[in-house]
Amino acid sequence: MKLLGILVLLGVFAAFAAIARAQNGPASGEGAAETDPFLWLEEVHGTRAMTWVKAENAKTLAVLQADPRFATLYAQALKIAQAEDRIPAPQIIDGRVYNFWQDEEHVRGIWRHTSMSEYAGTSPAWTTALDLDALARAENANWVWKGADCAWPAETHCLVFLSDGGEDAVTVREFDLSSATFIKDGFILPHGKQSAAWEGPDTLLVSREWSPGDLTSAGYPFIVKRLKRGEPPSDAVEVFRGAKTDGGYGVTPFALFDGAGHRATIIVRPLSTFKAEFYLVTPGGVRRLNVPLRSQPSALVAGRLLFTLQESWNVDGAAFPQGSLVSLDLAAATADPTNLKPALVYAPGPRETLEDVEPTNSRLLLATYENVRGRAWVYAPAPDGGWSKQRLDLPDDSSIGIDSTDDRSNAAYLTATSFLIPTTLWQLDAGTGSLSVVKTSPTRFDASNDVVEQHEATSKDGTRVPYFIVHPKTMKLDGNNPTILYAYGGFGVSVTPSYSGILGKLWLERGGVYVLANIRGGGEFGPAWHDAGLTTHRQRIYDDFAAVARDLIATGVTSPRRLGIEGGSNGGLLMGVEFTQHPELWHAVDIQVPLLDMLRYEKIEAGASWAGEYGSVSNPEQRAFLASISPYNNLKPGVKYPEPLIWTTTKDDRVGPQHARKFAAKLAAMHVPYLFYEVIEGGHGSGANLQERAFTGALEMTYFIKKLMD
Repeated sequence: MKLLGILVLLGVFAAFAAIARAQNGPASGEGAAETDPFLWLEEVHGTRAMTWVKAENAKTLAVLQADPRFATLYAQALKIAQAEDRIPAPQIIDGRVYNFWQDEEHVRGIWRHTSMSEYAGTSPAWTTALDLDALARAENANWVWKGADCAWPAETHCLVFLSDGGEDAVTVREFDLSSATFIKDGFILPHGKQSAAWEGPDTLLVSREWSPGDLTSAGYPFIVKRLKRGEPPSDAVEVFRGAKTDGGYGVTPFALFDGAGHRATIIVRPLSTFKAEFYLVTPGGVRRLNVPLRSQPSALVAGRLLFTLQESWNVDGAAFPQGSLVSLDLAAATADPTNLKPALVYAPGPRETLEDVEPTNSRLLLATYENVRGRAWVYAPAPDGGWSKQRLDLPDDSSIGIDSTDDRSNAAYLTATSFLIPTTLWQLDAGTGSLSVVKTSPTRFDASNDVVEQHEATSKDGTRVPYFIVHPKTMKLDGNNPTILYAYGGFGVSVTPSYSGILGKLWLERGGVYVLANIRGGGEFGPAWHDAGLTTHRQRIYDDFAAVARDLIATGVTSPRRLGIEGGSNGGLLMGVEFTQHPELWHAVDIQVPLLDMLRYEKIEAGASWAGEYGSVSNPEQRAFLASISPYNNLKPGVKYPEPLIWTTTKDDRVGPQHARKFAAKLAAMHVPYLFYEVIEGGHGSGANLQERAFTGALEMTYFIKKLMD
């Protein structure tokens, strides 16, 4: 079973004098509240704010939805999004394949299952376990699926996570796979930002807001309690306590199992965005593991606990480099968690990174990237404590993903995808290394006229920054090619080639060019590539992006008149910075679910948890840097800005809609043209269901076509 994410990871206008005060006056604490004329838009569900949102939505839809091309674009996007011949993403549970599925009939979605042999066929017979549309109707609720944890071996009970409209906050309910029903008098955890892990078949470790105020400044829980079946939450016994000042996504319990019957129950205490302490839950109590703060427990195989290292680790004269994978003997670590003896499993090369680690019953699967090209490996534990390895024969110029693994067998599913070749799903027997194609996504657009190339731009400090360009084979280097440039550049997230039917149908088929830039801040070349852009060094990320744009212009691929850019969440911040720092380089800027007010981001939704990435206004040096790049605070009257599309969602309780709203309002006060759209539900994304996501995507493509192709 694929390990769930551990750190569990976006009117009335004031006069120009007020805007000037907001730019030049205090920008944090009480002073900021007094000088920010758009602070009222931070009241997410406030009547005045929502009236403004609805008015802005109406104005934007009158431009984009009324465009004669929109109806066709939306119909094409929806057809692709709801296609019945999509590959159903597999999740192996109890020897069966489960899948969460949405389509025209199942708008909220169904959780369903079939046998592995049926799944490999062309028309599997599915059995519905949970119908979210029916559940929402029966309970008059706005349920959005957030996953299920069925990690306790040889049991059929799962914890199902349900969100109200797509928020990160969830309700947790116990579900019986054998009867396909919620368990009467089973575990129920009311709405909140929380995490839970099976400690035993009748015991959970739960991190949540047990009493008012039991949350960090970022709004995450820091107290873990043991909750037994049949007892009310008020009787739960405290197991571990962090502190209100902890950073990151809150104290999180989770459990790892292997096929030999070993179990490791771990509590993660994030001290900041990227630093955490790790504790083993033992019969003698909770004991801290003496591992680096910048590391992450990844798997348990053959009694060996695997950790990925985001920093180097020197132990008894042995040096384990940053980006490595190491193993610890679980029994020895439990007996003495202080004096650990790690063994090297994997170390990256100079242009290589470890992307994913997943266990099967007795093997370890690794996904790596070499110069942003995917590789996959099977590692087998050897009797002497070492490992043997085998590279899997998968397409060389693809992104490789580990979709699902089974902790009760050596079965696994992997995907291979690239810009122009539809995704292929492979079934793996990790015990033998044998691979077979299970499913291939149908072609969604005509890619016969396109080609993919990888180039490099030179950033301001001389760093080589790779980027992929997808373009027509007949493209002329005359600067007249409509081009969309995308990047993310943060949190160590790698962006790699993938097949998008909607992008291909709505943009590439029309002759558009698409560029994906692997700028610093991401994880494409390991932790050092990410670290290079942390806090006050973040300008390197923005310089990398601008360097790719200038390279595209210098080589004649495009020109500022034909160049558009897009990015979301942290990538939305990237868009805001490029919008304010280099308005002359773009004709279209698509700013998606963004952070934009970097002098107040720590006060908005989960912003305080990202101080390790961006820096904090409480640090004078970091505050000065944030002030220098904050898009909201660096908008200036009299500058010729391109007309941006800014969009967000009301239900986003991670980044929040506040940033996008205030940025649009400030542009309006400066009489700068813009388009603003807010999806009323959907969480930190583009909508809660396929229809909403297709609608938002069609709005974006209409915007790009109007700006870059007309």
